[in-house]
Amino acid sequence: MISFEHALQLTLDHIPVLEMEDVSLLDAVDRITAVDLNGRVDSPSANVSLKDGYAIQSADISAAREDTAVSLRLVGSVAAGGGWPGQLGPGEAVRILSGAPVPQGADAVIAEEFTRLAGNTLHVLNDADPGRNIRPQASDVRKGALLVGKGSQLSPPAVGLLAAAGYQTVPVVRRPGVAILATGDEVVAPGEPLLPGRLYASNLVTLGSWCRRNSFSVKTIVVKDDARQIREKLLACLHDFDAVITSGGAWGSERDMVVRLLDELNWRKYYHRVRIGPGKAVAFGIYEDKKPVFCLPGGPPSNHIAFLQLALPGVLALSGRKDAGLPVRMVRLAESISGRVDWTQFKHGKLEAGGDLPSFYPLNPPSRLQMMATSDAIVRIPEGVSQIERGQVVEAQLLR
Repeated sequence: MISFEHALQLTLDHIPVLEMEDVSLLDAVDRITAVDLNGRVDSPSANVSLKDGYAIQSADISAAREDTAVSLRLVGSVAAGGGWPGQLGPGEAVRILSGAPVPQGADAVIAEEFTRLAGNTLHVLNDADPGRNIRPQASDVRKGALLVGKGSQLSPPAVGLLAAAGYQTVPVVRRPGVAILATGDEVVAPGEPLLPGRLYASNLVTLGSWCRRNSFSVKTIVVKDDARQIREKLLACLHDFDAVITSGGAWGSERDMVVRLLDELNWRKYYHRVRIGPGKAVAFGIYEDKKPVFCLPGGPPSNHIAFLQLALPGVLALSGRKDAGLPVRMVRLAESISGRVDWTQFKHGKLEAGGDLPSFYPLNPPSRLQMMATSDAIVRIPEGVSQIERGQVVEAQLLR
C-alpha cells in the first residue's frame, strides 16, 4: 500500500488533459480555457465620455468658477455609438452623452451639472483637468494583451471580458464523458424489482450525481459478477468514454475481478490499495495512455471517500482543472477526532455557524448512507497523527 499523498500525486501526474473545443460565450461559463486568451480589439475602441456633459479643451475653462463663468460656443453633439466629424477648436464645446466617443481636439468632459446652456452659448461654472470624465481607449482591453491564462476557470465576468475583447466563441477543454460501472450479483439498478438479499445500486447514483454536479456527461451500468460480461462492458466503456469508474470488485477475492481483468487488458496500473480509511482498496491506472480508470471499493463510505479524494480530482484534472478537488475552508473542531497513526483517515461531519469559524461536529450514526447524506464537510486526519483535539482549527472539504 502507498500513502494517500503519494496516490494523489500519482493520479494528478498521469492524468492527460482532454483536447479543446470551441464553445459559444454563453456556454463558456465555468469551463477551463485551453489556451492563453489575448485581446482581439481595443475596448473601448476610442476615448469615450464617462458622463453626460460637454467635450471641451481643458485650458479654455481653467479659470471657470461659479461666480466667474466661462462662455463657450456649442458647435455640435455626439451620442454613444455615433461620432462628431469635426476638430474641436479653442472656445468650442460639443454636447456629449455617456459612452460617446470624445471628439478630436477635446481633452476633457465637463459634467452637465457644472454648466448652463443659453441657445448656442455654454456657460461653464467649474474647471476640468485634462482627462476628466474620459475613459481612455483600450483602458479595459488592449489588443494583444493577455486577458485569461490557459487553464483558468471562466467566471461570468471573465466571459463578459472576453466578449468585450472581440470573442464570439472560446477555446476550452472538452468536458469528459464518464462511464460508471457497478459490479455484483447482489446489485440492482434503481427501478428494478428487489429480490431478498439484494440491494439497489446507491453508490452508482451517488457517483453519477457528483459527476453531474461537475457537468460531466455520465452513463451508469450494472453488471453481474461474470468475468466475460465485466470484460465486455469495460472494453465498451473504454472505447466510448474518456474515463471509467468501477464500483465494487476492487479487493482480491475470487469475486473481485475488476482489477485482474484490467491487468489482462494491459492497463498501466499506478497503484492498488492506499493507506486511507475508509477506501483503501482503490486502484488507479491508464488504459492505452489516455483513458484513466478508477476502481473503487463497494462499501458506501469506502466508495464515497475513494471517489472524492482520488477519482474526482483525477477526472477534474482530465477536464483541465488545476484546483482539482472539493472546495475547502477552515473550521474549528467541536469534538476531538481520532484515526489510525499508520494511515490517512477521513471524517464526515456537520458544520454549525458561530464565532470566528464554523464548528465541525463529527458524525458517527449507525446508518452509513444517512451519515453521508447529512454531512456538510469532511475533515482529514493525516497519516502520522492519531488524534486532533477539540478546539483545533483544521481544513474541511465542503460537500454542500
